[in-house]
Amino acid sequence: MRNFIFAALATVALATPASGQIVPDDLTTMPPVTTDYEPPRTPWGDPDLRGTWPIENLDQMNLPIEREEEFGNRAWLTNEEYAERLAAARESDGSFEEELRTRGTIGLSGWLESTDMGRRNSMLVDPPNGRFPPLTEAARPLQEAGRSSWVSGQPRDWITDLDIYDRCVTRGFPASMFPFPYNNGIRVFQAPGMVVIHHEMMSTRIVPLGPTERWPEDVRTYMGQPIGHWDGNTLVIETTNIVDGDAADPDIHRRAASPNAWDTTYPTSAEARVTERLTMVSPERIIYEITYSDPQVYTAPWTARYDWTRNDGYEFYEFACHEGNVQVRDMINSSRAQRLRDAQAAAEGGEAGSGE
Repeated sequence: MRNFIFAALATVALATPASGQIVPDDLTTMPPVTTDYEPPRTPWGDPDLRGTWPIENLDQMNLPIEREEEFGNRAWLTNEEYAERLAAARESDGSFEEELRTRGTIGLSGWLESTDMGRRNSMLVDPPNGRFPPLTEAARPLQEAGRSSWVSGQPRDWITDLDIYDRCVTRGFPASMFPFPYNNGIRVFQAPGMVVIHHEMMSTRIVPLGPTERWPEDVRTYMGQPIGHWDGNTLVIETTNIVDGDAADPDIHRRAASPNAWDTTYPTSAEARVTERLTMVSPERIIYEITYSDPQVYTAPWTARYDWTRNDGYEFYEFACHEGNVQVRDMINSSRAQRLRDAQAAAEGGEAGSGE
Protein backbone atom coordinates (compact mmCIF):
# COMPACT_ATOMS: atom_id res chain seq x y z
CA MET A 1 0.00 0.00 0.00
CA ARG A 2 1.13 3.51 -0.71
CA ASN A 3 1.96 5.63 2.31
CA PHE A 4 0.71 9.18 1.96
CA ILE A 5 3.37 11.54 3.26
CA PHE A 6 1.20 14.58 2.67
CA ALA A 7 -1.96 13.23 4.30
CA ALA A 8 -3.47 16.65 4.88
CA LEU A 9 -2.48 18.06 1.50
CA ALA A 10 -5.19 18.32 -1.13
CA THR A 11 -3.53 17.60 -4.45
CA VAL A 12 -6.16 18.99 -6.78
CA ALA A 13 -4.72 21.71 -8.99
CA LEU A 14 -7.56 24.09 -9.90
CA ALA A 15 -7.01 27.47 -11.46
CA THR A 16 -10.55 28.65 -10.70
CA PRO A 17 -13.35 27.46 -8.45
CA ALA A 18 -15.44 24.65 -9.89
CA SER A 19 -18.99 25.53 -10.91
CA GLY A 20 -22.05 23.58 -9.89
CA GLN A 21 -24.40 23.54 -6.91
CA ILE A 22 -25.14 26.74 -5.00
CA VAL A 23 -25.62 26.59 -1.24
CA PRO A 24 -29.33 27.37 -0.67
CA ASP A 25 -30.70 29.88 1.82
CA ASP A 26 -32.64 27.05 3.44
CA LEU A 27 -29.87 24.84 4.82
CA THR A 28 -32.22 21.84 4.99
CA THR A 29 -32.70 21.88 1.21
CA MET A 30 -30.65 19.80 -1.21
CA PRO A 31 -31.06 21.34 -4.69
CA PRO A 32 -31.32 19.02 -7.70
CA VAL A 33 -28.13 18.39 -9.64
CA THR A 34 -27.67 21.05 -12.28
CA THR A 35 -27.76 19.79 -15.87
CA ASP A 36 -27.11 23.00 -17.81
CA TYR A 37 -23.43 22.23 -18.49
CA GLU A 38 -22.77 20.71 -21.90
CA PRO A 39 -19.81 18.31 -21.56
CA PRO A 40 -17.40 17.59 -24.41
CA ARG A 41 -18.14 14.57 -26.59
CA THR A 42 -16.20 11.44 -27.36
CA PRO A 43 -15.43 10.76 -31.05
CA TRP A 44 -18.51 8.50 -31.11
CA GLY A 45 -20.79 11.14 -29.57
CA ASP A 46 -21.18 10.20 -25.88
CA PRO A 47 -20.60 12.72 -23.08
CA ASP A 48 -16.89 12.53 -22.33
CA LEU A 49 -16.26 11.62 -18.68
CA ARG A 50 -12.78 10.27 -19.30
CA GLY A 51 -10.11 11.31 -16.85
CA THR A 52 -8.79 10.81 -13.34
CA TRP A 53 -11.10 11.77 -10.50
CA PRO A 54 -9.53 11.16 -7.04
CA ILE A 55 -11.95 11.61 -4.16
CA GLU A 56 -9.36 11.84 -1.39
CA ASN A 57 -10.25 15.39 -0.38
CA LEU A 58 -13.53 14.18 1.12
CA ASP A 59 -11.57 12.00 3.52
CA GLN A 60 -9.05 14.73 4.30
CA MET A 61 -11.84 17.14 5.26
CA ASN A 62 -13.37 14.43 7.51
CA LEU A 63 -16.72 14.56 5.76
CA PRO A 64 -18.64 11.52 7.07
CA ILE A 65 -21.05 9.43 5.05
CA GLU A 66 -23.62 9.70 7.84
CA ARG A 67 -24.60 13.03 9.39
CA GLU A 68 -24.08 13.81 13.06
CA GLU A 69 -27.47 13.72 14.81
CA GLU A 70 -27.02 17.25 16.16
CA PHE A 71 -27.51 18.66 12.62
CA GLY A 72 -30.98 17.14 12.27
CA ASN A 73 -32.31 17.73 8.75
CA ARG A 74 -29.76 20.48 8.07
CA ALA A 75 -27.58 19.35 5.15
CA TRP A 76 -25.28 22.39 5.10
CA LEU A 77 -22.97 24.12 7.55
CA THR A 78 -23.78 27.58 8.80
CA ASN A 79 -21.39 30.41 7.93
CA GLU A 80 -19.84 30.11 11.39
CA GLU A 81 -19.36 26.34 11.12
CA TYR A 82 -17.89 26.69 7.65
CA ALA A 83 -15.49 29.39 8.89
CA GLU A 84 -14.24 26.98 11.57
CA ARG A 85 -13.70 24.21 9.02
CA LEU A 86 -11.90 26.58 6.68
CA ALA A 87 -9.68 27.93 9.47
CA ALA A 88 -8.69 24.38 10.44
CA ALA A 89 -7.86 23.62 6.80
CA ARG A 90 -5.70 26.74 6.49
CA GLU A 91 -3.86 25.78 9.66
CA SER A 92 -3.25 22.33 8.21
CA ASP A 93 -2.05 23.84 4.92
CA GLY A 94 0.44 25.94 6.87
CA SER A 95 2.39 22.78 7.61
CA PHE A 96 2.86 22.18 3.89
CA GLU A 97 3.79 25.61 2.54
CA GLU A 98 6.82 24.30 0.66
CA GLU A 99 4.89 21.43 -0.91
CA LEU A 100 2.04 23.72 -1.90
CA ARG A 101 4.48 26.08 -3.58
CA THR A 102 6.62 23.49 -5.38
CA ARG A 103 3.85 21.04 -6.32
CA GLY A 104 1.48 23.68 -7.66
CA THR A 105 -1.48 22.49 -5.60
CA ILE A 106 -4.13 24.58 -3.88
CA GLY A 107 -4.20 22.89 -0.50
CA LEU A 108 -7.20 21.67 1.44
CA SER A 109 -8.48 25.19 2.12
CA GLY A 110 -8.35 26.02 -1.59
CA TRP A 111 -10.31 22.88 -2.38
CA LEU A 112 -12.92 23.73 0.27
CA GLU A 113 -13.37 27.14 -1.31
CA SER A 114 -13.63 25.72 -4.83
CA THR A 115 -16.66 23.48 -4.22
CA ASP A 116 -19.84 23.61 -2.20
CA MET A 117 -18.89 20.20 -0.79
CA GLY A 118 -16.89 22.24 1.69
CA ARG A 119 -20.20 23.38 3.18
CA ARG A 120 -21.76 19.92 3.47
CA ASN A 121 -21.98 17.96 6.73
CA SER A 122 -22.53 14.46 5.27
CA MET A 123 -22.51 12.54 2.03
CA LEU A 124 -25.95 11.08 2.70
CA VAL A 125 -28.71 13.37 1.43
CA ASP A 126 -31.68 11.03 1.83
CA PRO A 127 -33.30 10.25 4.26
CA PRO A 128 -33.51 13.98 5.05
CA ASN A 129 -31.73 13.49 8.38
CA GLY A 130 -28.65 12.30 6.48
CA ARG A 131 -28.51 9.02 8.38
CA PHE A 132 -28.81 5.40 7.32
CA PRO A 133 -32.33 4.00 7.68
CA PRO A 134 -32.85 1.50 10.49
CA LEU A 135 -32.13 -2.14 9.79
CA THR A 136 -34.96 -4.60 9.37
CA GLU A 137 -35.55 -7.17 12.07
CA ALA A 138 -34.35 -9.89 9.67
CA ALA A 139 -31.03 -8.07 9.14
CA ARG A 140 -30.10 -7.66 12.80
CA PRO A 141 -28.97 -11.27 13.37
CA LEU A 142 -26.90 -11.10 10.18
CA GLN A 143 -25.27 -7.90 11.38
CA GLU A 144 -24.41 -9.51 14.70
CA ALA A 145 -22.95 -12.53 12.89
CA GLY A 146 -20.85 -10.43 10.52
CA ARG A 147 -17.23 -11.54 10.36
CA SER A 148 -14.40 -9.04 10.18
CA SER A 149 -11.06 -8.31 11.81
CA TRP A 150 -12.61 -5.00 12.91
CA VAL A 151 -15.13 -6.80 15.13
CA SER A 152 -13.62 -7.58 18.51
CA GLY A 153 -14.17 -10.80 20.39
CA GLN A 154 -14.65 -13.04 17.36
CA PRO A 155 -12.67 -16.29 17.04
CA ARG A 156 -10.81 -16.58 13.74
CA ASP A 157 -10.16 -20.12 12.66
CA TRP A 158 -10.10 -19.73 8.87
CA ILE A 159 -10.29 -17.13 6.12
CA THR A 160 -14.09 -17.35 6.16
CA ASP A 161 -13.93 -15.68 9.58
CA LEU A 162 -12.51 -12.55 7.92
CA ASP A 163 -14.19 -10.22 5.45
CA ILE A 164 -13.26 -9.58 1.82
CA TYR A 165 -11.31 -6.42 2.65
CA ASP A 166 -9.23 -8.26 5.26
CA ARG A 167 -8.38 -10.80 2.53
CA CYS A 168 -7.52 -8.15 -0.11
CA VAL A 169 -10.34 -9.28 -2.42
CA THR A 170 -12.10 -5.92 -2.73
CA ARG A 171 -13.72 -3.30 -0.54
CA GLY A 172 -17.05 -4.52 -1.92
CA PHE A 173 -19.86 -2.63 -3.59
CA PRO A 174 -20.96 0.05 -3.12
CA ALA A 175 -18.24 0.60 -0.49
CA SER A 176 -15.59 0.89 -3.24
CA MET A 177 -17.34 4.03 -4.49
CA PHE A 178 -16.86 5.85 -1.17
CA PRO A 179 -13.70 7.56 0.11
CA PHE A 180 -11.19 5.70 2.25
CA PRO A 181 -8.17 7.05 4.19
CA TYR A 182 -5.90 6.31 1.20
CA ASN A 183 -5.74 5.20 -2.45
CA ASN A 184 -8.96 6.88 -3.57
CA GLY A 185 -8.07 7.35 -7.21
CA ILE A 186 -10.78 6.73 -9.82
CA ARG A 187 -10.12 6.64 -13.56
CA VAL A 188 -12.86 6.61 -16.16
CA PHE A 189 -12.24 5.05 -19.59
CA GLN A 190 -14.78 4.97 -22.41
CA ALA A 191 -15.22 3.08 -25.66
CA PRO A 192 -18.26 2.75 -27.93
CA GLY A 193 -20.92 0.99 -25.86
CA MET A 194 -18.71 0.71 -22.78
CA VAL A 195 -17.57 2.64 -19.70
CA VAL A 196 -14.81 1.37 -17.39
CA ILE A 197 -14.39 2.65 -13.83
CA HIS A 198 -10.93 1.75 -12.59
CA HIS A 199 -10.25 2.05 -8.87
CA GLU A 200 -6.79 2.57 -7.46
CA MET A 201 -7.68 0.09 -4.73
CA MET A 202 -8.52 -3.46 -5.80
CA SER A 203 -11.44 -3.06 -8.22
CA THR A 204 -12.32 -2.37 -11.85
CA ARG A 205 -15.91 -2.12 -13.06
CA ILE A 206 -16.76 -2.76 -16.72
CA VAL A 207 -20.13 -1.17 -17.53
CA PRO A 208 -21.84 -2.10 -20.82
CA LEU A 209 -24.22 0.54 -22.18
CA GLY A 210 -27.64 -0.11 -23.61
CA PRO A 211 -29.80 -3.23 -23.59
CA THR A 212 -27.91 -6.00 -21.79
CA GLU A 213 -29.24 -9.30 -20.46
CA ARG A 214 -29.14 -9.68 -16.72
CA TRP A 215 -27.21 -12.59 -15.30
CA PRO A 216 -29.13 -15.50 -13.77
CA GLU A 217 -30.09 -14.96 -10.14
CA ASP A 218 -27.39 -17.31 -8.83
CA VAL A 219 -24.54 -15.61 -10.73
CA ARG A 220 -23.08 -12.96 -8.44
CA THR A 221 -19.88 -10.97 -7.88
CA TYR A 222 -18.72 -8.71 -5.09
CA MET A 223 -19.05 -5.71 -7.43
CA GLY A 224 -22.32 -6.94 -8.94
CA GLN A 225 -23.45 -6.67 -12.56
CA PRO A 226 -23.60 -3.04 -13.73
CA ILE A 227 -25.58 -1.98 -16.81
CA GLY A 228 -25.49 1.65 -17.95
CA HIS A 229 -27.36 4.07 -20.15
CA TRP A 230 -27.36 7.80 -20.86
CA ASP A 231 -30.10 10.03 -19.46
CA GLY A 232 -29.29 13.16 -21.41
CA ASN A 233 -25.71 13.94 -20.35
CA THR A 234 -25.95 11.87 -17.15
CA LEU A 235 -24.51 8.36 -17.02
CA VAL A 236 -26.93 6.09 -15.15
CA ILE A 237 -25.66 2.71 -13.88
CA GLU A 238 -28.00 0.04 -12.47
CA THR A 239 -26.24 -2.72 -10.52
CA THR A 240 -27.72 -6.01 -9.30
CA ASN A 241 -26.39 -9.55 -8.67
CA ILE A 242 -24.18 -8.45 -5.77
CA VAL A 243 -22.80 -11.22 -3.55
CA ASP A 244 -25.01 -11.51 -0.50
CA GLY A 245 -24.06 -12.44 3.03
CA ASP A 246 -23.42 -11.18 6.54
CA ALA A 247 -20.29 -9.20 5.61
CA ALA A 248 -20.43 -9.01 1.82
CA ASP A 249 -19.89 -5.23 1.80
CA PRO A 250 -17.69 -4.78 4.85
CA ASP A 251 -16.83 -1.12 5.14
CA ILE A 252 -19.72 0.96 3.81
CA HIS A 253 -20.53 2.24 7.31
CA ARG A 254 -16.97 2.77 8.49
CA ARG A 255 -17.01 6.44 7.51
CA ALA A 256 -20.25 6.96 9.40
CA ALA A 257 -20.45 9.40 12.27
CA SER A 258 -20.98 6.64 14.82
CA PRO A 259 -17.85 5.91 16.87
CA ASN A 260 -18.82 2.22 16.77
CA ALA A 261 -18.92 2.06 12.97
CA TRP A 262 -15.54 0.37 12.76
CA ASP A 263 -16.64 -2.37 15.15
CA THR A 264 -19.57 -3.76 13.18
CA THR A 265 -20.52 -5.17 9.78
CA TYR A 266 -23.56 -4.69 7.59
CA PRO A 267 -25.16 -7.50 5.59
CA THR A 268 -26.16 -7.56 1.93
CA SER A 269 -29.16 -9.51 0.67
CA ALA A 270 -29.87 -10.94 -2.76
CA GLU A 271 -32.34 -8.09 -3.33
CA ALA A 272 -29.73 -5.32 -3.12
CA ARG A 273 -29.95 -2.89 -6.04
CA VAL A 274 -27.86 0.22 -6.69
CA THR A 275 -28.53 3.16 -9.01
CA GLU A 276 -25.69 5.58 -9.72
CA ARG A 277 -25.86 8.88 -11.62
CA LEU A 278 -22.71 10.63 -12.87
CA THR A 279 -23.28 14.18 -14.09
CA MET A 280 -20.47 16.44 -15.29
CA VAL A 281 -21.27 19.98 -14.13
CA SER A 282 -18.01 21.63 -15.23
CA PRO A 283 -14.77 20.57 -16.96
CA GLU A 284 -13.30 19.81 -13.52
CA ARG A 285 -16.23 18.35 -11.64
CA ILE A 286 -18.61 15.38 -11.69
CA ILE A 287 -21.46 15.10 -9.21
CA TYR A 288 -21.87 11.49 -8.20
CA GLU A 289 -25.18 10.25 -6.79
CA ILE A 290 -25.84 6.74 -5.51
CA THR A 291 -29.12 5.27 -4.32
CA TYR A 292 -28.98 1.95 -2.49
CA SER A 293 -32.03 -0.23 -1.97
CA ASP A 294 -32.05 -3.52 -0.06
CA PRO A 295 -35.49 -4.16 1.45
CA GLN A 296 -34.26 -7.23 3.32
CA VAL A 297 -31.66 -5.16 5.17
CA TYR A 298 -32.82 -1.51 5.30
CA THR A 299 -36.29 -0.26 6.11
CA ALA A 300 -35.95 2.33 3.31
CA PRO A 301 -33.53 3.19 0.48
CA TRP A 302 -30.75 5.72 1.06
CA THR A 303 -29.01 8.19 -1.27
CA ALA A 304 -25.58 9.81 -1.08
CA ARG A 305 -24.19 12.63 -3.22
CA TYR A 306 -20.66 13.98 -3.46
CA ASP A 307 -18.16 15.48 -5.89
CA TRP A 308 -15.48 13.97 -8.05
CA THR A 309 -12.80 16.56 -8.86
CA ARG A 310 -10.57 16.11 -11.90
CA ASN A 311 -6.84 15.70 -11.39
CA ASP A 312 -5.30 14.09 -14.46
CA GLY A 313 -1.87 14.46 -12.87
CA TYR A 314 -2.79 12.08 -10.07
CA GLU A 315 -0.69 8.92 -10.34
CA PHE A 316 -1.81 5.36 -9.69
CA TYR A 317 0.76 3.08 -8.12
CA GLU A 318 0.55 -0.68 -7.74
CA PHE A 319 -1.78 -1.58 -4.91
CA ALA A 320 0.02 -4.71 -3.69
CA CYS A 321 -2.44 -5.74 -1.01
CA HIS A 322 -2.48 -9.53 -1.28
CA GLU A 323 1.29 -9.77 -1.73
CA GLY A 324 2.81 -9.82 1.73
CA ASN A 325 -0.57 -9.80 3.48
CA VAL A 326 0.67 -11.78 6.47
CA GLN A 327 -2.05 -10.36 8.71
CA VAL A 328 -4.57 -13.02 7.67
CA ARG A 329 -2.25 -15.86 8.69
CA ASP A 330 -1.17 -14.05 11.84
CA MET A 331 -4.74 -13.33 12.96
CA ILE A 332 -5.78 -16.97 12.46
CA ASN A 333 -2.69 -18.39 14.17
CA SER A 334 -2.90 -15.98 17.10
CA SER A 335 -6.63 -16.65 17.54
CA ARG A 336 -6.08 -20.40 17.54
CA ALA A 337 -3.20 -20.07 20.00
CA GLN A 338 -5.21 -17.80 22.31
CA ARG A 339 -8.21 -20.15 22.30
CA LEU A 340 -5.93 -23.11 23.08
CA ARG A 341 -4.39 -21.13 25.91
CA ASP A 342 -7.85 -20.18 27.19
CA ALA A 343 -8.97 -23.81 27.11
CA GLN A 344 -5.89 -24.92 29.03
CA ALA A 345 -6.37 -22.14 31.58
CA ALA A 346 -10.02 -23.06 32.01
CA ALA A 347 -9.11 -26.73 32.52
CA GLU A 348 -6.63 -25.69 35.20
CA GLY A 349 -9.08 -23.30 36.84
CA GLY A 350 -7.29 -20.17 35.65
CA GLU A 351 -8.51 -17.06 33.84
CA ALA A 352 -9.36 -17.12 30.15
CA GLY A 353 -8.23 -14.49 27.67
CA SER A 354 -10.07 -12.69 24.90
CA GLY A 355 -10.07 -15.60 22.43
CA GLU A 356 -9.41 -13.30 19.48
